[in-house]
Amino acid sequence: MNDMHFPFSDTIAGYVTHMDRDTDTYTVRTSGGKEYQIKLKSNTYAQLLRNLGDPYFDCTGQMRDMLVPDRYVFTYGIYYPDAGHNAFEAQFLVFLGRRPGEYFFERQDWWVKQIQSLGEFYMHAQFGDAPVDYANYRTTIKLSGEKTRDNYRQETDTISRLVFGLASAYMMTGDERFLEGAEKGTEYLRDHMRFYDVDENIVYWYHGIDVHGKREDKVFASEFGDDIDAIPAYEQIYALAGPIQTYRITGDPRILRDAELTVDLFDRFFLDKEKGGYFSHLDPITLDPRSESLGPNRGKKNWNSVGDHAPAYLINLYLATGEERYARMLEYTFDTIAAHFPDYEHSPFVQEKFYEDWSHDSTHLWQQNRGVPGHNLKIAWNIIRMYSLKAKPEYEALARKIAEAMPAVGGDQQRGGWYDVMERARKPGEEWYRFAFHDRKAWWQQEQGILAYQILKGVCGDDTYYRLARESAAFYNAFFLDHDDGAVYFNVLATGIPFLMGTERFKGSHSMSMYHSGELCYLAQTYTNLLITKQPLELYFKPIPGGFKNNLLRVAPDILPEGSIRIGAVWVDGEPYSKFDADALTVSLPETKDRVTVKVRIEPVPAEQRKKAAGAEQQARPAGMPVS
Repeated sequence: MNDMHFPFSDTIAGYVTHMDRDTDTYTVRTSGGKEYQIKLKSNTYAQLLRNLGDPYFDCTGQMRDMLVPDRYVFTYGIYYPDAGHNAFEAQFLVFLGRRPGEYFFERQDWWVKQIQSLGEFYMHAQFGDAPVDYANYRTTIKLSGEKTRDNYRQETDTISRLVFGLASAYMMTGDERFLEGAEKGTEYLRDHMRFYDVDENIVYWYHGIDVHGKREDKVFASEFGDDIDAIPAYEQIYALAGPIQTYRITGDPRILRDAELTVDLFDRFFLDKEKGGYFSHLDPITLDPRSESLGPNRGKKNWNSVGDHAPAYLINLYLATGEERYARMLEYTFDTIAAHFPDYEHSPFVQEKFYEDWSHDSTHLWQQNRGVPGHNLKIAWNIIRMYSLKAKPEYEALARKIAEAMPAVGGDQQRGGWYDVMERARKPGEEWYRFAFHDRKAWWQQEQGILAYQILKGVCGDDTYYRLARESAAFYNAFFLDHDDGAVYFNVLATGIPFLMGTERFKGSHSMSMYHSGELCYLAQTYTNLLITKQPLELYFKPIPGGFKNNLLRVAPDILPEGSIRIGAVWVDGEPYSKFDADALTVSLPETKDRVTVKVRIEPVPAEQRKKAAGAEQQARPAGMPVS
């Protein structure tokens, strides 16, 4: 009854296995191992992958010569149910490089150029050609960068996300306008969104402010649907994301103090000191996670409240300070994840929602018994980051388990990319895990897939991880970049065609600013250059005189394997500078009254040099002394 006897359009992503000039057909093998024969038409066209800001690169005249074995290519076309088989005719092709095995996004500056374009889009959308003034900031940014004029809400987390993106853009490009945007955004957050509780000596952050002309109304508790009338942990977490990335550049001690007092909030009120982990919500009046007023969020824990600390602010806070307090907190959160989130007896997806005693909550609001591929991939990505700081076997094991499970259940092995929300269990008679709502793909989940498999390749070395990293980055760069209006799309259809309906057509919303797209650029360039293609990475800093403790600037771009990178060179205001510890990844800042621009070149350490250094360290280490 349900046989597909109708034509429909679709995308096939795969590696070329054969090209037949006589029939003008070629065969590809998908990531899932299936083979498809594709017919070229007289009006089929082809293009090269292009970055934001690049012109269109047509390669229609060369496409038949480019269809050589093992080349990865996207084909968008139409299925026709002819004579008992499905013929697939190509409409257009996207090649990832000019030569077989070349992927443009592995260039030394691909992601640098992308974040430059992203930063320019958001700076222009928010501030135009006028001076940077966050009084003019809008949460909602339309597809082309337009925004509302009057009576609007400014949400704390979306400002913080924009600040994170702009700070990352400055670190990668040295463009002073991005730093201005990050610093003024941080100052605006401190002046308008921060609340210092004198009695408790803690800092927490408003949900946002409503602006009515010149009047400003504070919005304390969240008004987002899932978190209504509560203080959700993730809002407090993401309030720190932008300021802490800015702190890495400037060393502003006021930012550090805010972070310390917000972490105190987590430790004193969100932390479950009896059963472990962090509660997901607090009552806004009593700061009680068990208050009846919290309704379905009473006494609950979830992925965001436990796992989002690390990527949003905590890893960056540790990188900037080297403080043991933050290393311990990182270890605690990852120990908690490794202990409670795996649920492989029942599902290939981790469990994300919990009651206070860590029993599973499978009825919570929209999530029910559903899994988010991006959260699974986010765990793999971040726990393998932590593995380079604390080499616990359970960290590596969980990262590998997720990396092995996700492609078949949360990834699209025919078209490429990662799906949104999936049912965690199949019903009797079902072969495929069902989509919870739709088969679209969100921009932020592509980021998790790219970064997870890139760092897994860099740390663990498996070629399968490298293939999946490339396939993930290929889909994102082929289909999410908006070459007409700028920035990236929120969602695309399963085929990669942009989905432009409702709030998902916006470039700025409660869910989207410049955080995930900027974070992806920053870390994808870091992992690509330093772990995979072995090229240098240059970063920029502009410290406040006397800001950093002991006047010491820490420049490690991320938690990477010990001894894998070192400082190659440093410049201060354009002049070579020699006061740095290459292996410790620190720069002793000059004693000045004025701010200076510090440019640092970070280089990968060759494998043979690392082996020699590791051998010498092992000989020098007293018996029984642990490696980490």
